[in-house]
Amino acid sequence: MRSAAAQRNSQGRGEGVRILLKYDLRVPAGSPEKFYAECLDQCRWAEERGFSGVRFHEHHRSDDGYLPSPVVMASAVAGRTSTLALRCSVIVLPLHDPVRMAEDLAVLDLASGGRLELVVAAGYVASEFEMFGQEIARRTELLEEGIETLRLAWTGEPFTFRGRPVKVRPRPGRQIPIAMGGSSARAARQAARIADGFEPAPRKYLRTYLDECGRLGRSPGWYPGPGHELRLLHIAEDPDAAWHRMKRHAQHENDSYLALTAQAGTQVGFSPVTDADQLRGSYLVVTPDECLRLVRELGPDAEIQLHPLMGGMDPELGWESLQLFEAKVMPHLAAEGFL
Repeated sequence: MRSAAAQRNSQGRGEGVRILLKYDLRVPAGSPEKFYAECLDQCRWAEERGFSGVRFHEHHRSDDGYLPSPVVMASAVAGRTSTLALRCSVIVLPLHDPVRMAEDLAVLDLASGGRLELVVAAGYVASEFEMFGQEIARRTELLEEGIETLRLAWTGEPFTFRGRPVKVRPRPGRQIPIAMGGSSARAARQAARIADGFEPAPRKYLRTYLDECGRLGRSPGWYPGPGHELRLLHIAEDPDAAWHRMKRHAQHENDSYLALTAQAGTQVGFSPVTDADQLRGSYLVVTPDECLRLVRELGPDAEIQLHPLMGGMDPELGWESLQLFEAKVMPHLAAEGFL
């Protein structure tokens, strides 16, 4: 996972702390147009202040409008920025025609100057597979076929896909690394065999991936280092007051993911709650000083992900967090050599 904006070595390590924005663009109530506009403005603002990248997710059929088109959204951000890494993580590859996806990703990477960071996954939501006429029982097979097809397509040479003659042009200016996301030991072993990296959720499956890479004699490529732990971070001078304003959005996000994962018979990373305050430990709402302490503990490999529109919360609250991070966290990180 290497881009012109964020040069990283084969272990996912970079030249200092990486600061990312994260969006799924859920809007349970209100105007989606407003939130999409705020996202674009925040991405441009973040680039101007030295943030590393932006991350987009994918789901379908969500009543709250969960982002269904990360490639389109990343392309929109590419047009408003020039250095921000564009992480499509994850694309549920079995839901898509991989030939058309190869074309779309090639265009995004070319138009953005090689800023695409790609993570694909097999998916787990049965209703999404039904919507696109795919069999969820074949998701592992479809993922492998899709990864192979992307690689063949990006050579620019003719090949055959399901009996159809194919040639994808323009080809990207590089062979785009394809990392894989997953939440099981099986996925970790599959990634070691077919992908250029692995993004596990939860992190415990990273060890399985690395062990399998070693067994196969393959380079592990990109994977999250030990400092890639700060996610869903929100900065506030008064964390209790900020949590009071955002907790219903946290519960909406948690409950929505629970509904999705229930279709797969799993609850990875999410638990049923009767009160939003039970989620407080899962959503880091910290002061600037506490944020600095956390980054120092993680070290120069840290990756920080700010989620300024989490669960459709008031964009004003997201902006307060971003601006406080800029004013009271980033100068210290720079002075201490983290940036």
